[in-house]
Amino acid sequence: MNTTTLPPAAESMPVLLQVDALDAWYGAAQILFGLSLTVNKGEVVALMGRNGAGKSTTIESLMGLVSRRGTVRFMNRDISTWKPYQIARAGVGFVPEERRIFSDLSVIENLDTGRQPPRFWPDGQPVAHWTPESVFALFPNLATMQTRRGGQMSGGEQQMLAVARTLMGNPYLMLLDEPSEGVAPIVVEQMADMILALKAQGVSILLSEQNMDFARRVCDRVYVLEKGQIKYEGSMAALSKDEQARSAYLAV
Repeated sequence: MNTTTLPPAAESMPVLLQVDALDAWYGAAQILFGLSLTVNKGEVVALMGRNGAGKSTTIESLMGLVSRRGTVRFMNRDISTWKPYQIARAGVGFVPEERRIFSDLSVIENLDTGRQPPRFWPDGQPVAHWTPESVFALFPNLATMQTRRGGQMSGGEQQMLAVARTLMGNPYLMLLDEPSEGVAPIVVEQMADMILALKAQGVSILLSEQNMDFARRVCDRVYVLEKGQIKYEGSMAALSKDEQARSAYLAV
């Protein structure tokens, strides 16, 4: 079975990612309990919750990086048992919280490590195709440091590079783990602008986040986790107005 070639599909595919009854473990410790969620084509969805709620574990389980049980369907294909490299080749981009860029490689060399062939939707329409020039247009700061090694960059610059490297894979769906965590406010603004620009180009995004203002600006819908379970789901606008839910599940 070729896991990198997408099958013929129906004319439309509103649901890009569908997760049902997802459990996940680190060793013997169960972290997620029966999560079910969806991400639609062209949508930005947030996973929110306090520290330890299971947000990062959800992202990692979708990439096959932790032990999991349940059903994960991506573009009408069951990827529940796929390896991380198979999931990445199928068009799921992953930006981990730790960034994990190659510190000894230059910016342009890091971008080359993420390069994948152009992709197309099942109806034949092209997916946004990313080149070094187009990611530099999205992140002008990176354009000025193409030969700089990753280890010589600031945290915010590394975050931009991690996103840019993932875009070089031309993903249908991006998984962003805490994109605003630990970076300067100006970088947070740039990340928000980047997410909105990607959405305008048809890229779907699932992100874990604690920054309510950031999530409110970029997200369409939200799932709120507590102790590995979904306690709230709805539109981002609805959560913004629901002071009781925010106090119960998000307040520190």
